[in-house]
Amino acid sequence: MSAPASILPLRIEGLGYAVGAQRLLAFVDLTVHAGRRLVILGPNGAGKSLLLRLCHGLIPPSTGRILWAGTGNAAKGQAMVFQRPVLLRRSVAANLSYPLRLLGLAREERERRVAEALAMAGLTPLADRYARSLSGGEQQRLALARAWVRRPEVLFLDEPTANLDPAATRQVEAIVKRFRDVGTKVVMTTHDLGQARRLAEEVLFLHRGRLLEQAPAECFFAGPATAEARAFVRGELLW
Repeated sequence: MSAPASILPLRIEGLGYAVGAQRLLAFVDLTVHAGRRLVILGPNGAGKSLLLRLCHGLIPPSTGRILWAGTGNAAKGQAMVFQRPVLLRRSVAANLSYPLRLLGLAREERERRVAEALAMAGLTPLADRYARSLSGGEQQRLALARAWVRRPEVLFLDEPTANLDPAATRQVEAIVKRFRDVGTKVVMTTHDLGQARRLAEEVLFLHRGRLLEQAPAECFFAGPATAEARAFVRGELLW
């Protein structure tokens, strides 16, 4: 059986989003290629989460286009994890198995993928635990595993550690790094500069709904090209 067609690169052309007269995103143009972890940075209200939701297809843009490559099903080829995951009222393992049943996978394949996802997220000892009884960090690791168990080519992560303590944050970051190792393209938002330095291989910088910079992480952190990005990296508030 041949491999499914890649949905990358993702091309975003003239993307904009407005609510009434308020423009929240404007004139965003970029291309997302396979490979490097892409971290979207910017102050609160910059449009980071909105950009992910538009790319994921949760809401339609007001202007512009979002174009996935290939002939595959883009909806099946990408997934998203939110800051506050909603888990099913069943066990950890059942939360992972359910989306695979929806895909129509055979029982043996479901069990194999569930075992791999549990191991990936460090949740194997908790497989039979009621999912909603987990700690916040464990729930977020389960949400990551549930998204990955479908084998998406692209995984959107919206500030996945925003509500976690430092120990849980380190565990989530370790999982995010593993995704890169197994070929999953990660596109994530954060306002945490320390986390961005640890995880980013490429950076997008948004400010007031506009994309001001797109650069390799080492170049961005060594010397941002715009005054707004330089102020953000210095830890100054931007409005």
